[in-house]
Amino acid sequence: MTLRSYAMNQATFPEMYERWLVGPLFQPWADMTLEEVRLSRGDRVLDIACGTGIVARVARERLGNADFVVGIDVSSDMLAIARAVAPDIDWREGNASALPLHDGEQFVVIVCQQGLQFFPDKAAAAAQMRRALAKGGRLAVTTWRSDDEIPFFRELRRVAERHLGAISDQRYSFGDAALLETLLREAGFNEVRSKVVSRTIRFEDDAPFLRLNAMALVGMSAAGKAMGDHERKRVVEDIVSESAPVLQPYTDGSGIAFEVSTNLATAKG
Repeated sequence: MTLRSYAMNQATFPEMYERWLVGPLFQPWADMTLEEVRLSRGDRVLDIACGTGIVARVARERLGNADFVVGIDVSSDMLAIARAVAPDIDWREGNASALPLHDGEQFVVIVCQQGLQFFPDKAAAAAQMRRALAKGGRLAVTTWRSDDEIPFFRELRRVAERHLGAISDQRYSFGDAALLETLLREAGFNEVRSKVVSRTIRFEDDAPFLRLNAMALVGMSAAGKAMGDHERKRVVEDIVSESAPVLQPYTDGSGIAFEVSTNLATAKG
């Protein structure tokens, strides 16, 4: 996944992403997805669009051997954090539509967690996943449902749109499970299935989350891309300030809690 980097207390977006989002938001889904593919000792695992590497790290912990785990991402900034956190894992920079694999290299388990929706050529990426998956291997792909089905994020987007105009939020842009299944079948996968999974996510400190979400929305908007750094920072601050009322119904005294839903598609090679 690639998002613009912004400064906040000298931290980059990937640093803040790892510190504030990975544990509460992405690790629970990584645990669930690796359970779904029945990860077991000896499996070679590929984490596509690995970001700062939470799926790869959880897989390494379960396998007990980093030699069996590879993480690939297009963002050198995200990978820099991944390498700093887990230097023993094989991190590779590359595009999902042209995976940087060794000749004949294949994997027993491939996971793409919340990355497919960002790929410009999804068919090419799916074909690459198929090429990389060993015969009989297991694939798992997750994509958030549309934010029309996730009131919390829908309301935050609408606050941002007051300043930026209409925003096409890529994070929730591939929420149709039927399209996801079709994509995988057309790439040659077998036993393609999907289900919708919902769970409650909790943030003890809502301020960093709110800021990161505002930064992401600004970065994905046409208006935000045209702004200079000073104006972009000001707009982020305005969105954060105006988003506070959205949090009130989700606050329970020890942070915020809200439900999110994702497609979870599985297939075999």
